[in-house]
Order: sequence, then structure tokens, then C-alpha cells
Amino acid sequence: VSTMNAKAISEGEEEASGMRNETLEESGSLGEAKRRQAILVAYLIAALDLTFLFMQMGIMPYLAKNLGLDSVGFGYLQTTFGVLQLVGGYIFGRFADQFGARAALILSCASGSVFFLLMSMSTSIPLLFLSRLPGVFMHGIPGAQKVITDMTTPSQRADALGKLGLCFGIAIITGSALGGVLSTKFGIFVPTYIGLVGSLINILIAVVWIPLQTKPKSEHSTSQSGSLFSIREILRLMKFPGVKEVFLVKVFAGLPIGLFMIMFSIISMEFFGLEAVESGYLMSYFGVLQMVVQGLIVGKLAKHCTEMTLLRLSVFIFASVGLGMALMRTVWHYCIIAVPLVFAFSMLATITDSILTKAVPSSDTGAMLGICASVQPLTRTVGPTIGGVLYKQFGVPSFGYLQLVVNIGLFFYLLKSKIPLREMKS
Repeated sequence: VSTMNAKAISEGEEEASGMRNETLEESGSLGEAKRRQAILVAYLIAALDLTFLFMQMGIMPYLAKNLGLDSVGFGYLQTTFGVLQLVGGYIFGRFADQFGARAALILSCASGSVFFLLMSMSTSIPLLFLSRLPGVFMHGIPGAQKVITDMTTPSQRADALGKLGLCFGIAIITGSALGGVLSTKFGIFVPTYIGLVGSLINILIAVVWIPLQTKPKSEHSTSQSGSLFSIREILRLMKFPGVKEVFLVKVFAGLPIGLFMIMFSIISMEFFGLEAVESGYLMSYFGVLQMVVQGLIVGKLAKHCTEMTLLRLSVFIFASVGLGMALMRTVWHYCIIAVPLVFAFSMLATITDSILTKAVPSSDTGAMLGICASVQPLTRTVGPTIGGVLYKQFGVPSFGYLQLVVNIGLFFYLLKSKIPLREMKS
């Protein structure tokens, strides 16, 4: 009898064990489905957010002109927005670390709502400047990057982050086109109304479909509390192996082309002789290139090559692009150069973000993404002054020569230096 009882108990335990395994498998598959859903929703929010932003960028020069703002004043307006984004990038990242990626996305979308509301009421120059203030927390891309970083493994990260380029490409094409059509047919403030409603919808999407906690349970609440802005915390992150070196490469490799892109509206008119419509077509061409490169190429290369190899490759191509820019004379030359340019730009941004988020603890990935996001606003802040001097004093080829010299120097630095890259474990 005891033998039969033991056998029955053993069979019961095996059955219960099998049921537990099935439950765990179902739970794992359910968790994977929710993870994929959250990442797709992050892509959607980023695409909509950028579309609304490009819509307002298209009408901003005309709105400023209608209010009597000259080119110098418009430059101040752009610089104001750049400074606010520069200051807010790191604070936003720290907020994401302390309160979660969903809260950060909601903050970004809510700030966008206030931004478009104030812009729709801008009937004077002071109100137009006031509408820039919410830009301090408008960081849709870093918010989406935070969700993706939290919900992917290090080996999946570069591919997943690279696909955000699809969102950027779609936004350039649809945002630029919609902004022009809506403002022309229905009035200059209509794109701002669309942006306001769309940002409110984004808040609802984030609340419903982004999980309250995007990090694994073992990684919760390891972020250091305290002030959202701390120079000491920034310096602490820079002390992790390889972080300072890779971040400086990120800043300086993209700086010359950043200066060129800031001056591009003037260069397209004066150097290439393009009309506004033709400039719009050129921007759409850039959007398509970015969609192809970041959506299809970056992820595949990231699976077959080391990140340091891809970083060196992007810097080398940047140097080659610089030589092409120094020699270009027509817009057709620029269209050819744009292919390797977009590839290098996309690869540099994706790979450096991936390397840097792996090099710091998981509790600091938001802060690191915020620091990375501040690079572009920094360029927008100093760019009009430096770019204006280069263009007026030395012409368009000066941007190419600067690109060539800086990136050749960085390429040899990356070849010779032993940057200590390693992944932080939670």
C-alpha cells in the first residue's frame, strides 16, 4: 500500500510539475507578446510625435514672418528652443529612470500638447517665444528609446533602436507634406490644432498600452534618488569604462555635418538655387533614405559585426563624405553624397546610443539617453553662429573640409586607442 501511495504521490507531483511548466511557458509567451506590443506602441508614439514636430517646423518661418519677426529674431527663436532642449534632455532622462518610461512618455506628450496650444494662440512675438518653453520636456524619441532599451536584451538593442529611423523617415515625409498642405488650404494655425489633438491622443496611447514598469523586476528602483539635474551624476556616468570616449566621438563626428544641416535652408537657396517646393522634395528624399538605412540595413549589420567595427566604419564614411562635400558643385552631387551621409549619420547615432546604454547600469539608461539626446540641441544652439561664420567667410566647401579633418582624426584615434567597452550587469 505504501508503495502504491508513493507511486501515486510521485505521479501527482510529475503532473503538477508539468502543469507548472505549461503555465510558465504560457506566461513567458504572454510576456513576450506584451513586450513586443509595448515596443511597437513606442514606435507609433515616436512617429506621431515627430510628424507633429515636422508639421510645425514647416509653418514656423511663415508664422514668424507674419508676426513681423526678421531673420535675426527667427534665429533667436530657434536658439531658444535649442537651449531648452539641451537643458531638458538630461533632466528628462533622470525623470525616466526615477519614475519609469511610461511616465516619461506621458510627460513628453503633455508638454507637446501645451507647446501646440500656446503656438495656436501665438498672435504676437512674445507669445511665440513663450510657446517654446514646453520644449524643455518634449523628448519623444528619448522616451521611446527608454522603452526599447528597458524591454530588449543587449544583443537586440542596436537593431531595435535602429528601427526608430523608420519613424523619423516617415515623419519627415508626412510631417513636411501635411504641414504645407494644411496651412495653405485651411490656415496657418491648423497644423498646430492637429498637433494638439494628436499629442493628447499620444498620452492616451501611452497610458493604455505602455506598461507601468518596463524594466524586469530584478532591475527596479536601483536608480539613485535626488535632484533630477546633477552635474555630479553626469560626471559619475562619464567615469564608466568607455563612456567618455564614445560620447566624445559621438559629439565631434557629427558636429560638422550638424553645422551644415543648420545652414541648409540658406545653402539650398543660395548655393543650389532651389525653390521651397524643391527643398521639400529633397527633404522627402532624405526621409526615404533614412527609412531604408535604419529600418533595413543598420539592424542586419549590427547582427553580423561588432559595435566598435561599425563605429569605426561610420566615422570613416563620414570622412569620405567630407571630401565629397568639399568638391560638390550641384544639387545632383549632393543627392549622390546623401546616400553615404545618411548611412554614416544613422549608424553613428544608433551604435553610440547602444554602446552607451550598455556601458552604464540599467538604472541609469534614461539619464544616459538624455545626455545622448542633448547632442543635437547643443549643435542647434552653437550651430547658427559657427555655421554662419564658416559659410560667409569660407563658403560651402569649408563644411566638407572640416568634416574630413575631424573624422580622419577620430578614425585614427579609434584604430589606435583601446576603448574599454563592457556591458554593465544589473
